[in-house]
Formats: sequence, C-alpha cells, structure tokens
Amino acid sequence: MFRTALRNVLAHKARLLMTMLAVLLGVAFVVGTLVFTDTVGNAYKERSLTALRNVSVQATPPFDEKAGEPGTVGEDTLRRLQRLPGVASVTGSVEGFAAVAAKDGHPLGEDDVSIAGNYFPQADGEDNRHPLTAGRAPTGPDEVLVDTSTADQGGYKVGDTVRLAVDGPVLHKKLVGIVRTDDTSGSGGTLVLFDDAAAQKLLLKPGQYDGVSLVADRGTSEQRLAAEARDLLPDDSEISTGAQLREQQQAEAAQGADGLNQVLLVFAAIALFVGIFVIGNTFTMLVTQRSQEMALMRAVGAERRQVTRSVLIEAALLGLCAGAAGFLLGIGVAMGIRQLFASTGSGFPDGPLVVAPGTVLVSFLVGVVVTMLAAYLPARRAAAVPPVAAMSALHTPPPVRSLRRRNTIGVALIVIGVLGVVYTASSGEQGRTTVLFPSVLLLIGIIVVTPALSGPAIALAGPLLRRFGVPGTLAPRNARRNPRRTASTASALMIGLSMVTGLTVVAVSATTSLRERAENTVTADFEISSRSSGHLPASVQDTLAKSTAVTSSSPQRQSAVRIGGDEVHLTGVDAPSIGHLLDPSFVSGSLAALGADGGKNLLIDTSTADIYGWTMGQRVPVVYGDGSRGTLRIGGIYRNDEFLPATMMPLATLEPHLKEIEDTSVLVHTKDGDGETVRRSLQRALDQNPLIRLRNTDDLAESAGGDAITLLLNILYGLLAMAVVIAVLGVVNTLAMSVFERTREIGMLRAVGLQPEQTKRMIHLESVLISLFGALLGIGAGIFLGWAAGRLASDSIQGYEMVIPWGRIAVALAGAALVGVVAGLWPARRAARLNVLTALKAD
Repeated sequence: MFRTALRNVLAHKARLLMTMLAVLLGVAFVVGTLVFTDTVGNAYKERSLTALRNVSVQATPPFDEKAGEPGTVGEDTLRRLQRLPGVASVTGSVEGFAAVAAKDGHPLGEDDVSIAGNYFPQADGEDNRHPLTAGRAPTGPDEVLVDTSTADQGGYKVGDTVRLAVDGPVLHKKLVGIVRTDDTSGSGGTLVLFDDAAAQKLLLKPGQYDGVSLVADRGTSEQRLAAEARDLLPDDSEISTGAQLREQQQAEAAQGADGLNQVLLVFAAIALFVGIFVIGNTFTMLVTQRSQEMALMRAVGAERRQVTRSVLIEAALLGLCAGAAGFLLGIGVAMGIRQLFASTGSGFPDGPLVVAPGTVLVSFLVGVVVTMLAAYLPARRAAAVPPVAAMSALHTPPPVRSLRRRNTIGVALIVIGVLGVVYTASSGEQGRTTVLFPSVLLLIGIIVVTPALSGPAIALAGPLLRRFGVPGTLAPRNARRNPRRTASTASALMIGLSMVTGLTVVAVSATTSLRERAENTVTADFEISSRSSGHLPASVQDTLAKSTAVTSSSPQRQSAVRIGGDEVHLTGVDAPSIGHLLDPSFVSGSLAALGADGGKNLLIDTSTADIYGWTMGQRVPVVYGDGSRGTLRIGGIYRNDEFLPATMMPLATLEPHLKEIEDTSVLVHTKDGDGETVRRSLQRALDQNPLIRLRNTDDLAESAGGDAITLLLNILYGLLAMAVVIAVLGVVNTLAMSVFERTREIGMLRAVGLQPEQTKRMIHLESVLISLFGALLGIGAGIFLGWAAGRLASDSIQGYEMVIPWGRIAVALAGAALVGVVAGLWPARRAARLNVLTALKAD
C-alpha cells in the first residue's frame, strides 16, 4: 500500500501542486513567525548585553517629594564612589528632552522618542555608552553630538550647525561628532549629547546627575560593590547589579517577543485553517476520480483501513514535501516580517536570523499533521465506497439525509454563535476575553451550512449571467452541481474576508468617531503644545496674540491647588475667547459661566464630578499654590473628553496665584482656517522652533489613536494576505481539478459547437461566481463581528459609533471578482485547449 501511495503521488504531481502550495504557505508563515520572534529575542538579548557590558552597578536616586522632582547625585558623590576599592570607573548620567530640526527646518522624530543627555568621557577620553563613529567629543557649551540615525534623517555631517530646543527658544550648536547608540530604539527618534556642564545646565542642575553607573575591577564582586556604594548614595536609591539589569532586560525582551509571537501565530493558524479547505477539496476530488481504482484494490483483498491508510500516506508524503519547502520559504517570510515592522518604526534591533532546531521540527510536524487531518475524511470516504458501485462508475451524490443533518448542525452553531456574540458584546470589558469562542462557532456554523446556501445564492445570480449567452447559462449549473465543493472553496475566501471586513469596520468606525469628536469639541483651528512633557513659555501666547493671522487665542495654564484635602489641577483659560475655541457638551451650565460671578466659577467634567462628588452650584474652598485661599462655585458640568481639560476656570482668577507663567497648550483661531499655508505662517512666527507642535483637529484625532489604528490595520492586512493568497490557490486548484473531472463533458460541449473562447468564459464566470459568493459571506460575517468588536471597543473609545465603510466593501467585492478572474486563467486556458476527440474518449 505504501508503494501504491507513492505511485499515486508521483502520478498526480500537477494536481497536488496547488495543494502543496497551500500547505507550504501556511507552514512558511508558522516558521517565519518562530524565526522572526527568535531573531528579535536574540537581538534584544545581544543589545542588552552590549549596552550593559561595562555596567557592574547602576543606581538611581529616589524622587524628591519635598521639591516635587526626581532626585539627583552630586559630583562629590561621584568622586567618593570613584575612591571605593574595586571600582574601575564611574559614569554620571544626565537625561532629558531635546527637539531637533532637520536642515530644512522640519522637526525630527516628531512622534518618537527624542533624548538629550551628557557625553561622559572616561580616562581614555571616550564614553563607552556612545561609541564615536565620526568626529570628536564635545568640549564646550556650543558643541553637540548626535546619533547616526539623527544625522541621516536631518542631513547633518560633522561641522554643520544643528538647530534644536530643550525647553525654550531655538539653540544653534556645532556638530562635532556622530555616535552609534541604541538609546533611540532605532525607531526614528533622536539623540543629542552635550558635554557634561552644558547637559547639567540645560537638562538638570549644575553639578548634578540623575543616575550613576559603576564598572568593577576584574575580580571584584558586583554584589559587594553594590553594597559598598549604597552607603554613599542617597537613602532609598534604586540600586541594581549589572547581572540583575541584564536579566531584567532579557526578561522584558522575551515577554515582548512572546506577545508578538502569539499574535503572529494566530494569523498563521488562520492561514493553515484556510489551507485545510484546499487540502480537503483536493483529496475529495482525487478520491472521487480514483473510485474505480479504490474499488479494484478492495476487490483484490485490500481492507478498508488499508485504503484509508494509503490516502493518508499520500497526504503525509505531500506534507513532508510541503514542510521542507515551507521551512525554506519561512526564512524568507521572517526577513519580510522584520522588514515590515522596521518600516513602521517598531524599533526592533538588528541581528542575525536565528533558526532554532525546534523550528525545523515544527515545520515538518505542522506540514504532515495539517495535511493528514484535512485528508482524513476524504480517506474515510474512499474506503467506504462499495466496490461494485465504484467499478460501475455509479458516482451518486451524498444522500439528502446527510445534508439535512449537516444543515441542522450548522444552523444550531450559527444560532449559538450569534447569541453568544450578542451577549458577550453587551457584557462590557469582561466580554473581551470570551467573545472569541462564540465568534469561532459562528464562522464554523456558516461553513457547515454553506452548501445549502450556495444553491439559492448561485440561482439568484443566474438571470444576471444569462446575458453572457451559453457560458453564462452553464457556469452557475456547474457551480451548483457539487454544492459541497463549491461551499468548501468559497469558505476559504470567506474566512479571510470576514477577518479583513471586521477589522476594517472597527478601524474605520474608531477613526471616524475620533475625527468627528475632535471636530465637534475643538473649534479652534490649531492647538499649539510642547513636544516634550514640559510647558510652553508665556512668550508663545504673546507672539500668537500679536500675529495678524490669529483672530482669537487662549492659553491653557494649570496649577495644583488643595480642595478639601485633595490635590486638584485647575486649568485657567481666557474667558472671553474660549467660546470660539472649545465646544464642550454640557450636562448642566455653559461656558458663559466663566465670565459671570466675578470670575469665581469653576467648570468641571463628569469624571471630576464623580471623583470628588461635586454638584452643580456647589461652592468649594480652594487653597492656591501660593497659599492664598478662595472659594469657587461649580458653574457647569460637561461630558469628559480627551480633547478637553478636566477643569476650566477664568485665567484672570488663577494667574495671580501662579509662581511661573507656563502654558500646557495654546488654542488659536485663524482668519484662513487650518491649512498648510496658515500652519507654515504660524511656524515662522514661532521661529520654526522644533520643540513647538502645531496640530489641527485631524492631527489631534490621529494623536488620540487614529494614526495608530490605521498603522495597526495595515499591518494586520499584510498578515491576513497570506490566508487570502491560500484561498485564491484553493479556487485555482478546485477549478483545475474540476476541468479534469469534466474532460468528457467539455469535449461533448465543444463537439456540439461551444467555441474555445466560450469555454474560457464559462470557467471564468464559474470562478468569479464562487469568489463573489465567498466574499459576500465573508463581508456579511465580518460586518456582524465588526459590530460586536466595536461594542467592546466603545468602552475605550469615547463616542464610538459603528460606521460601515461601503467604499472599502465595494473595493473588497471588486477584489473578489478580480480574484475569480485571475484564479480562472489557468483552468480556463486548459479547458479551452482540450482536444475534442481525446476529451470524448476520456473516462
């Protein structure tokens, strides 16, 4: 039986090629995922070892509660640490924020990590944290270093003048060197290094560091050095040995890689699940075509289990070949995934590809097991065919009873799945972890009843296809002839498109809701803020107020006050102008309250009201930051919104109590709207300071999550593309083998006058019909699942409303039709080129 199975595989190489491709792609995705995550984990491990190679002890002083700022370590402490026995070197670190502009004035690393720090040379004149690749170390306040990524992005080379800002006006520094570093995570961020004194003055305090690291002499224990250093450092300092830091970073890297691994393996599982339909279809058709051969084997003494085993052996051989090829392709997939994430600025470090022995084993195991599972039912059917009926070529369709049983099971699964999805979607956050199970039941139920749905659906398309003449009449009949096969082929496409549609519905709904809420809440044309976590200097508001392009503006200035023993941050706004810039949705009161009662009214959002139990009209005693006291009346309560401050009060009332005049942001309304011309005009008025960020309502919506959602959606599309490609291969394979089955029939049609072009058109129409049927099922299921996912996401996305992206759905349908046309090219060409006489003699 083994030799028979081997001969059958060799005899049907062409027919099994598409099946092998389906398995191969699924295996490649699994292997690619494993290789990619192993590679990323190893790269993080190597980077942590490199970055911490010369660190034996690292210490961070505790937060200074009295000053309300991070603690520091003085230069005298560094000198005492240097004198400890067993210390080879001590490095003090200063870290902060610096915005860098390219040569053309465009801010670099606008949405990424932008770091400023100190270059701390050791006895050899170099800082081992930041190896120089060009130039020299900075030696004065007007010299800086940047990393290679910043130099490349900004077009800088040694000797150029770099435009940057720390927390105020634009600074111009000479670039004296370029360093190699991982501090910006390779994600498009920037790194600027000053000499020690300049970094302390700009980012911290003169003579102070915000951290310190020690390198031990050979033979000195890290634990002993940490214990001795503790006595010299401020109390409660966080002290870690180099071994602890390396272990911690490796654990964090492994955890991040595991999370990514799980996500990618889910998509690999989807691709393999789709591949099962292709494999099952192929073996079902092969078994049907070889029924007489199977019967002859039974007649000469082969038992049913031997026939079953022979088909499974064919599947195992196919799986072995697909596993081997999939393993090789998987390495290429891993490189592609790495390039995909690199293009999104994910920050994954570079490193060699890592292929673990377990990955090789998994590739063969997955290939063989998946193929054998998919071929099991066709193998059982092969053994169950009565020898006499098969040898008489009495190929009867499955009895109606089996379809009825199948339909009953499918409807039950659909009902359970729909009820489960609706229930979990209405359960809030606790439903997020349980919605997957009923969703899977729903999809399985649709797959089970698809044969029953295919007949009526294809019949509805019949009148439309008749306008194509005889090919249009024959195509739906061919598709309806074997509803199981048609359903299986369409189901493969359905799964992929249901995922794509569901994701699209959620993403489009979320981004649309964010954009509409931003436009309805923020009526200002621009919000101007600092790219750092700091504040804008008051000069920004003064500059904007003088600009002829600005019609109204209001700063937002915050101050921490005490109300009833609680610390509350109040935001001061310009009462006369704020009505032109913000439009909160009030539960009670209005913005007009800011200008009433002598400026003693306070507006709060619903979250603040719930937290402190404040009600409309209530008077609350306030202790301001300068110690003075007052009383504010709750003059309005508005719905909380991420585009609005939690509190608002007149700036004229708050400002006299502020120690420093700093703005969290400035809202402006301009004569000519929020176009690029106006944006550039405001940037020029603000000296094109790279620290200052101008955002219109679209930008605010993107920063609130819209941009991240779009990026995530594009990545998921790329990952789901594998499943769609496998589904397309399934359509090609089904049609090609269907043409082989109908060789004699096609020959008869040709003999009675069907032209080659008409034959091609018939196969093309059948292919398009099956593809569109699967697409419609997938789109319908995807919209429903997208609704459920949106209900769950609505707790996290305020104002979420479902939006059905009809334009994208139309594109998906057009894409499905194109898939049908492309998938039918080879089978149609093969059918049209059949020799009529040879086809008529075929069995």
